[in-house]
Amino acid sequence: FRLALIQLRVSAVKSDNLQRACGLIREASAKGAKVVALPECFNSPYGTQYFKEYAEKIPGESTQKLSEVAKECSIYLIGGRSIPEEDGGKLYNTCTVFGPDGALLAKHRKIHLFDINVPGKIQFKESATLSPGDSFSMFDTPYCKVGLGICYDIRFAELAQIYGQKGCQLLIYPGAFNMTTGPAHWELLQRGRAVDNQVYVATVSPARDEKASYVAWGHSTVVNPWGEVIAKAGAEETVIYTDIDLKKLAEIRQQIPILSQKRYDLYGIEMKK
Repeated sequence: FRLALIQLRVSAVKSDNLQRACGLIREASAKGAKVVALPECFNSPYGTQYFKEYAEKIPGESTQKLSEVAKECSIYLIGGRSIPEEDGGKLYNTCTVFGPDGALLAKHRKIHLFDINVPGKIQFKESATLSPGDSFSMFDTPYCKVGLGICYDIRFAELAQIYGQKGCQLLIYPGAFNMTTGPAHWELLQRGRAVDNQVYVATVSPARDEKASYVAWGHSTVVNPWGEVIAKAGAEETVIYTDIDLKKLAEIRQQIPILSQKRYDLYGIEMKK
């Protein structure tokens, strides 16, 4: 099946972001995409100073529009992280998924908050305004089961391992790595998660805006279970496409059967809730 990743240029105007996102979603659908994904934070600037101002409830204006366009195009739509979710006085970094009938299939709240300090390069603390999620997020399609993470979640191998154990064959991470961590780890982490779990891994970034307070690396990417990069964007706004070949995935798992060779008598990864 065909997967499309939309690397959107994000402005400070929500209505403009939504309009352009929906236009690119329709374009991707017209080109045969059955699963379409938007980047993290596609409908608000990325920064702790923006989260409260741009927050919406779910359902809300932005997610309602995503539901409508998913139904219109009859696709599975991963809404990146449109905007921060407000719920019960707390804010969450939340990714929504809508099915071809417009129904909400999954709502992933970012589990691992991005609190880092690389001296002289970047300091960021999501936990200053956001609360962490506390659950795994998977959804079924006629093609395969899909597991979700958001950006920093990709650094935690246990999340991907659980998804693999639960039968996911495609992992999608809307993300916004920066100009320090992007060139160093963006592709490396994707290839690691793909090879370790013999799954397809897709990451969806906003397009790069050098004038933004937080500059995203871009380079939305798809990696196959052999660890090969099969689609990759540059830094600009674009849509990239690739075909997810589940027959190839099955062949790789048969040739190198690591999933059946794990020593569960010696170790294990546990899903606690």
